[in-house]
This record gives sequence, structure tokens and C-alpha cells, in this order.
Amino acid sequence: MTGNGVTIIQSTVSSTDQIELLKHTGESLNVLQKFWQNLDWEKILSVLISKGLLIVIVLIVLGISRNLLLKVLANSFENYKKKQGQNSGRIDTLETVARNFLQYLLFFIAIYCVLTIVGIPIGSLIAGAGIAGVAVGLGAQGFISDVISGFFIIYERQIEVGDHVMINAIEGHVTQVGLRTTQVRSFNGTLNYIPNREILTISNLSRGDQQVLIDIRVNPEEDIDKVKRLIEEVNQSIGDTLKDLTADITIVGLVTLPNGAFAVRVITYATAGQQFGIKTTLTTAYIEKLTENGITIPSSPINVTV
Repeated sequence: MTGNGVTIIQSTVSSTDQIELLKHTGESLNVLQKFWQNLDWEKILSVLISKGLLIVIVLIVLGISRNLLLKVLANSFENYKKKQGQNSGRIDTLETVARNFLQYLLFFIAIYCVLTIVGIPIGSLIAGAGIAGVAVGLGAQGFISDVISGFFIIYERQIEVGDHVMINAIEGHVTQVGLRTTQVRSFNGTLNYIPNREILTISNLSRGDQQVLIDIRVNPEEDIDKVKRLIEEVNQSIGDTLKDLTADITIVGLVTLPNGAFAVRVITYATAGQQFGIKTTLTTAYIEKLTENGITIPSSPINVTV
């Protein structure tokens, strides 16, 4: 009897707890149901539609403004380039910087407008940004360094779009100079993005005349005077036709190359960017002239033992 009584009491308590749980659950559901029923769905939909349409209109207006401003900017720089006769590379560089600045400005304006329409308080965000500014500033040191370095690279005209440069062992032509990165396209077609803060040394091969150095390898037993005379004949025949030469072609004479071979060295200077074509033209003419006159051009390095 005692055991049965305890079982009956436990069952009664368990049933009471279940009833209380169901009662509280029902009350919670009633509260949620009343809250759901009290919502003004017409007003909510009206606000969503109106704000959504306003955001779309703002974005469309900013998009149209962006296209128009970029077009005006491009036309302005093109007209300025024609009137002033300035270096086209410098004008292209300034145009790129101005275009990037305009796009960044419109981007931040778009964010500000969207947040204002949605109802997010900009003042609170700015205050919060001030608190997180220290942490963000530590992470943005690289970005700030890029911008400062980029500003001085542009201001001092160290490089311009189209220049043949060598930056940190990367050689190629400058395709874009920005406040954050500089783009250099290598001769094999690779486009290199270089953060401005990592630019330590710039070798600008487009400033001033460039040296053209040609070493024509010869066998030691050849008549060196004859070789020099034939090279001089080539210089006299085609020297005047090479309009990009900025100095006379000088025959230095016989030199020893690092691999032990002998060569007759020729030096001249050409307009920046044209030195490669000049070198190819002269080398081809020298080889053809020497070969026609029985001079053998070594096809492999000559080892000289001393």
C-alpha cells in the first residue's frame, strides 16, 4: 500500500507540472499571437516599398552621375592634353588618379545615402568608429603608407603611364599609377600590382637617352682592324637612317667578355624606348656585313687559358 501511495503522489505531481508547462506555453503563444495581430502590415509594407524605391532611385541617380562625370573628366583631360601639349604619360597618370578619387567619393556618398534612408544614425556610427579607430588605425597603417607613397610618386613625377621602368627587380611598362598601387606590365605580358609602400627603388628607363651597347664576338685569329673597318662602313651607311640615334656610333675596340670570349664593342645612345630596336638593327647589319666578308662569328663561347 505504501509503495502504491508514493506512486500515485508522484504521478499527481508530474501531471501538475505538465499542466503548468502547458499553461505557460499557451500564454507565450497568446502573447506572440497578439503581437503578430497588432502589427500594422500595411504600414510596414508601405515603408519597405517607399524606402526600397528611394534606395533604387538614389543608386540609379548616382550611377548616371558617375558615367556622366567620368565622361566629362575624360573629355576635359583630352582637351587639356591637346591645348597644353603636355607629356601624355603625365596627363594619363593624373586622369587615372582623378577617376579613382571620383569613384571612391561616389561610393561613400552612396553608402551615406543608403544608411540615411534605412534610418541608421550616422552620428552613432561615427562615434563608434572613433572608439574602434585605434584598432582600425593599426590595421590601416599599410594602407596609409601606400597612399602617402603614391602621392609623392605622382607629385614628384617619378614615373608616368607608359614609362619603361624597373621597380624592385620587376621590369616593364607602367600601365597605371594610383594612390595605393602601381601597375607594371612585364614584357611577357604579366601584369604586376606593386603596393606603393614596397617601392624602394625606381629605375626609370624612359628619362633621358639610353645607352646602346653591342658586343660582336670574334675569334682571336681574325683581323681585328678589318672587323673594325667593316663595322665602320656599316655605321657610315645606315647611321644617318636611324633617326632615334642621339649620339655618334663609337667603336670602343676589342674587349674581353666575362666568359673569356673576345668581342669588338660598339657604343651609342638612342632615344628612350628605342634602344632595343636600334640595337637589333645595328647587330643584324654588323653580322651580315662581317659574314659577307669572310669573318667567322663564334657560335659558342671561346675558352682562353692563361
